[in-house]
Amino acid sequence: MSRPVVAIIGRPNVGKSTLFNRLVGGRVSITEDTPGVTRDRLYREVEWQNNYFLLMDTGGLELGSDDVFAKEIEIQVDMALETADLILFLVDGREGVSNLDRMIAEKLHKGGRDPLVVVNKVDTHHTPDTVYEFYELGFPDMAIISAEQSFGLGDLLDDIIDRLPKESSHSIESDALKISVIGKPNVGKSSLINQLLGENRMIVTNIPGTTRDAIDSYYERDGKEYILIDTAGMRRQRSIDNLVERYSVIRTLSSVDRSEMCLFLIDATMGVTEQDKRIAGYAHNNAKASIIVVNKWDLVEKETNTMKEYEDKIRNDLAFMPYAPVVFISAKTGYHISQLFETINRVDENYSYRMPTSLFNQILRDATIMSPPPTDKGKRLKIYYGTQVTTRPPKIIFYCNDADMFHFSYMRYLENTIRKNFSFEGVPLVLEARERKEREE
Repeated sequence: MSRPVVAIIGRPNVGKSTLFNRLVGGRVSITEDTPGVTRDRLYREVEWQNNYFLLMDTGGLELGSDDVFAKEIEIQVDMALETADLILFLVDGREGVSNLDRMIAEKLHKGGRDPLVVVNKVDTHHTPDTVYEFYELGFPDMAIISAEQSFGLGDLLDDIIDRLPKESSHSIESDALKISVIGKPNVGKSSLINQLLGENRMIVTNIPGTTRDAIDSYYERDGKEYILIDTAGMRRQRSIDNLVERYSVIRTLSSVDRSEMCLFLIDATMGVTEQDKRIAGYAHNNAKASIIVVNKWDLVEKETNTMKEYEDKIRNDLAFMPYAPVVFISAKTGYHISQLFETINRVDENYSYRMPTSLFNQILRDATIMSPPPTDKGKRLKIYYGTQVTTRPPKIIFYCNDADMFHFSYMRYLENTIRKNFSFEGVPLVLEARERKEREE
């Protein structure tokens, strides 16, 4: 079910991202004193008094600027104005009304929007006279806050809820599959999400590092809900030469942490690089369901077995995640997008799969007969039984007489046996050995 959308707009450095972070209850938007840090529309769900809405952060408007990103930001804000149920027009209470505030107000009037003017950076209960200057912008509703000090935010949230259409109280994120789109800069992550959503939801340029924040898009396909998380491209550490870039890497890693599945994008014209291995390794080490997506396949010259040879090379380069299916796509043309979603749904089902305990232990017994457990100084490893204790990710515990004897190679053998007999495509398995006293026969 869709939620009302509240968009925060305003000129640079009035505190939009700080307000956004306060309302969503965490540090999500990148907040720096550098103008233009927030470029894309950034969504998060906000709950207040059992009411839910989507809060949208936008880049700082610099109307009339010739800068390429300033123009892109204006396009994104225009989209926000079209889709938002309520506009929060954020202004700086310390500086008073600026010419850029007046230009933004004129834009809102022309668009027929009646925003709630939010006067930020008022750190005292005594209202300064400069606050009343903002009535000249022509909007009757005003809220006075300090986002940094969390002053007035409860009253602001009450005002927001009063102005929104009423919605169901359950969270939209509860049943939606959270998917992070990860990879190096400029591999087509934003282009893929734009292709899926059918609109220029993300700013897409050929400049690496355009996407700085992790951005959530709510998407429904064939009755199934998804949250697509576009992330900043991760560069090598020595390439991260400013604080905003470092924040972006943190955003990418935290986006992987809060997702259930990762689409790992590779540029088909470049192949797998060392940085690709690091990015995929982070998702693997955190036991996220994963799909390797080879983008820009339309730019590769094809011969007989080109796709198979390319996949074989990926398997060699990313040998630590042989379970991840490989899908070849073109985000630009839409090639194999339907196949990608078929794979996503199949991997999602596998992520929730639970093995029947009796069948699993029968297969485990057969595996130990075919290849007996290792011995050490005359003592043999005994595996009493195994059980799957969790899903998403599947965690499997083997109870044995000596966990130290459970060598990595034998654990890998049992994992391969499990994968041959059960459907865990796209899913990392968390395997653990635990000691217990030998059962009496």
